[in-house]
Amino acid sequence: MTTSTRGTRVPAVLVLEDGRIFRGRAYGAVGETFGEAVFSTGMSGYQETLTDPSYHRQVVVMTAPHVGNTGVNDEDPESGRIWVSGYVVRDPARVPSNWRATRTLDEELERQGVVGISGVDTRALTRHLRERGAMRVGIFSGDAVRGDGELLAKVQAQPQMTGADLSAEVATKEAYVVPAIGEKKFTVAAVDLGIKGMTPHRMAERGIEVHVLPATATAEDVYAVAPDGVFFSNGPGDPATADGPVAVMQEVLRRKTPLFGICFGNQILGRALGFGTYKLKYGHRGINQPVQDRTTGKVEVTAHNHGFAVDAPLDAVSDTPFGRAEVSHVCLNDNVVEGLRLLDQPAFSVQYHPEAAAGPHDAAYLFDRFVSLMEAERA
Repeated sequence: MTTSTRGTRVPAVLVLEDGRIFRGRAYGAVGETFGEAVFSTGMSGYQETLTDPSYHRQVVVMTAPHVGNTGVNDEDPESGRIWVSGYVVRDPARVPSNWRATRTLDEELERQGVVGISGVDTRALTRHLRERGAMRVGIFSGDAVRGDGELLAKVQAQPQMTGADLSAEVATKEAYVVPAIGEKKFTVAAVDLGIKGMTPHRMAERGIEVHVLPATATAEDVYAVAPDGVFFSNGPGDPATADGPVAVMQEVLRRKTPLFGICFGNQILGRALGFGTYKLKYGHRGINQPVQDRTTGKVEVTAHNHGFAVDAPLDAVSDTPFGRAEVSHVCLNDNVVEGLRLLDQPAFSVQYHPEAAAGPHDAAYLFDRFVSLMEAERA
């Protein structure tokens, strides 16, 4: 059960699974919540972050010290609800200041029952997660606060993110269509593994009619819409559990239909080609991550939200059951694989979010690249 915190100074406690404790004040709803503690480096775009289904079962720590200054509106959400399990901020805005705002951030968190904590030294917390890695966490406020040992035991009893199969929990249950804007040029089947609303919109802007399908869609479901191309979206959880989407993607590759994947979709492509995946120590989350497109040599500032990565050789072309493949993009911070490209058929993917909501627009060209693959296939 959760209650309101507005106008109060309700004590709150954040407990990490290794026993580190941070104390602050309740922010949003009062109660208790659990998840994986991760940090996001974006200075803005918190509304898009909160509503990104990829954050399902994660407690997000904002590294920017001042959060909530633009309030909340009804135009920027990326899905129909807030997906984060909990929210951690240092200095919440007392009064929002933006002409589009309709309510405050803490009001929205409370309305959707999201338990948060403010007044926390988020710099110290972020440094701890960078050194020790993402880990399970609990936030407790109001009547949920107990002795430290009891709270720690609750946190340690929670499931790990490794092995979590979550995409079907956040994906649409029924297929729906996003019509093309203007003249329809192509039809795309988009497998929803946790898709953000801006993604099919970016395709619709390019004359694509997007059929968004559930995460449980089969190859028969995909080809029932007669697609010119197939898209696999972002999403939460461990890609090692996604055997169903991997099998569907392998059928798409066998038919040599133009294919584009982002984030979770990149990991699915990696698995479909025979590469492994692994959990990153603390992941990439935020809207300021530098990535190099090896095709052009261009460095992009990109939006990220992932805790797993593909294990593929950075500097060699690999032979796969579907032809030759190479790493097309790489993160300049840590050399993590940020994209894959097949050399013998029209398929590619990236590990980040080119829909740019929130985030820079450096990677918008990837949707044009997808269109070019479909144009070449049609020709």
